[in-house]
Amino acid sequence: MARYALEEAGRARAEVEARTRALTEAEERLEAHDEVEKRAREGYAALESRRATLRELKDRYEARLLVDDAHGLGVFGDHGRGTPEHYGVENRVDLVMGTFSKSLATVGGFIAGRADVIDFIRHEARSAIFSAAAPPPTVAAAMKALEIVEREPERRKNLWENTRFMKRELEALGFDTGLSESPVIPVVVGEDLEAFAMTLKLQERGVFANPVISPAVPKGRSMMRTSYMATHTMEHLERALSAFATVGREMGIIS
Repeated sequence: MARYALEEAGRARAEVEARTRALTEAEERLEAHDEVEKRAREGYAALESRRATLRELKDRYEARLLVDDAHGLGVFGDHGRGTPEHYGVENRVDLVMGTFSKSLATVGGFIAGRADVIDFIRHEARSAIFSAAAPPPTVAAAMKALEIVEREPERRKNLWENTRFMKRELEALGFDTGLSESPVIPVVVGEDLEAFAMTLKLQERGVFANPVISPAVPKGRSMMRTSYMATHTMEHLERALSAFATVGREMGIIS
């Protein structure tokens, strides 16, 4: 048994060393600008809301840049054009992709870029070959939502006021909100079962929040994923805070 354990430990160590070498070599190739074809990045990671430093990526690697801005469109930037606008790199991003299901409040998605690149994707991307066209009502809803984003910036102002208020008040209660910088604010709970329990307890008090458990997050760092809208009123937010405070204390997450 001891010999078997030592062999397993040796194999695990060798695998870690091999992966470390591979990672180092990849970094060196990027540093040397060898074989750099593209760099894909999500505008901000939804679970803990960490915005990508797009300018740093572009400048450091002189790479082609694809931004998945599913959670940034309509939220970041002075005009709601997303993470590239926020960082002032719109004219340096090669491709932007996203979804209609977040700020645009419908279904479907998009990818935008140079006409020749989009034409290539349309005819060569396996996922696009068998995709059906979006239904007209879906397209109409997305177009109208884009009009609202452009025409009513006060909604985005309200959204950020709500976001800053909730982050400040949740942290004041003693909750860990991670590195959140967006209207998606995590509330770290701990173990997976605690996240499920908190979901049910919040629902009993009229508040809905998604549980996020491992392996989507590291073990021991399961969380409630809270997200906010421009149309949430102060009454809504205070009700949610009251529920989180009550449940958090009942479960021993905060004191």
